[in-house]
Amino acid sequence: MHRIRRLFLPIDALGPADTAGRIAQLLVGLFLYGIALALLVRAALGVGPWDVLSLGIANHLPMSYGTATVVVSGLVLLLWIPLRQRPGIGTLGNALLVGPAADLGLWLIPQPTELWAQALMLAGSILLLSIATGIYIAPRLGPGPRDGLMTGIVRLTGWPIWIVRTLIEGSALLIGWLLGGPVGLGTVIFAFGVGPLIGVFLPFFERRRARTEERVRLARAGGVQGR
Repeated sequence: MHRIRRLFLPIDALGPADTAGRIAQLLVGLFLYGIALALLVRAALGVGPWDVLSLGIANHLPMSYGTATVVVSGLVLLLWIPLRQRPGIGTLGNALLVGPAADLGLWLIPQPTELWAQALMLAGSILLLSIATGIYIAPRLGPGPRDGLMTGIVRLTGWPIWIVRTLIEGSALLIGWLLGGPVGLGTVIFAFGVGPLIGVFLPFFERRRARTEERVRLARAGGVQGR
């Protein structure tokens, strides 16, 4: 039982409240991530490499964009096996929840008809996706399928992370484009804009998580001393 818990909760939680807080933050982040993807699709100016692949698959199979996203995540997780990557609850949550959240977003969000509205939606989607990434990664409950694939290949090959990321996303983009996935200016903006923004928001949420953990530790230490 302990080994199973360590597999899916790869952190040293500071009690049930801390675990619940981490899981809640993970779920909020994944939901917002799915909504951000829906905004990106609705902007209709091009999507990220993995979404080009998901939409390309959805063009040829009787499934929604969200379902195709889940299928792609499952295929990527199969590639973890030879890499001996270990999933966490965050990994499974990413694989199973982002797609349905994106489908919900596509159902709720109307298609803009003016270019200025499309541009605002594109910018908003990239900003929200970057914030959501920081929210769901900060609890450290396991990397997403695509992030784990990248880090596993880096560990196995010793190649620089930027080379591995470029090769993986370039392959996803090429296959998706060949399947008819939408590639446009938004794809380029996404590729160059998301990384720097995540570099801002992820440390912010990691610092918030660290401060929360410190408060919990101090409270527990005070409770022990008071006994």
